[in-house]
Amino acid sequence: MFESILGALLIMFMRICDVSIGTMRTILVVQGRKYLAGLAGMIEVLIWVFAIRYIFQNLDEVINLFGYAIGFGIGNVLGITIEQKIGLGFAQLNIISRSASVKIAETLRKEKYGVTVLPAQGVSGDLSLLLLIVPRKSQKKVIALIESIDNEAFITVQHSLPYRGFIHGARK
Repeated sequence: MFESILGALLIMFMRICDVSIGTMRTILVVQGRKYLAGLAGMIEVLIWVFAIRYIFQNLDEVINLFGYAIGFGIGNVLGITIEQKIGLGFAQLNIISRSASVKIAETLRKEKYGVTVLPAQGVSGDLSLLLLIVPRKSQKKVIALIESIDNEAFITVQHSLPYRGFIHGARK
């Protein structure tokens, strides 16, 4: 019985590792980091093969299947958590403030973030749309800064893959 539980825990641990790495690999692929994605994929599949090999050698142990499934679930949660902490890549923030666009732009520029201000028109009239590309690891800090000026500003965030040019503040 102890050996069965130990086997299921081993499978669970291997799945936590390979699924976490797989989550990171997927993000690396989306960001075009092919060599890191390839390395992560190699490690991910190697761990998976060892896990599945162990399961096939012990097919009569149903507890192994639960270890596999639990490890998969935990691996997803852990992989996403790790990625959020690391904050790979860039985010584009789109900001609309009814009353403080100029102050937001000035403050962000003082903090060495590049801001592009575009004229826009909403249902209530003329507005400004502020566009900002930031490293994802700075995203929360920037949003907090915006909200400290206008806590009702409309903010959207999306993944950004810069193609060419200089991102102001990248050398902070």
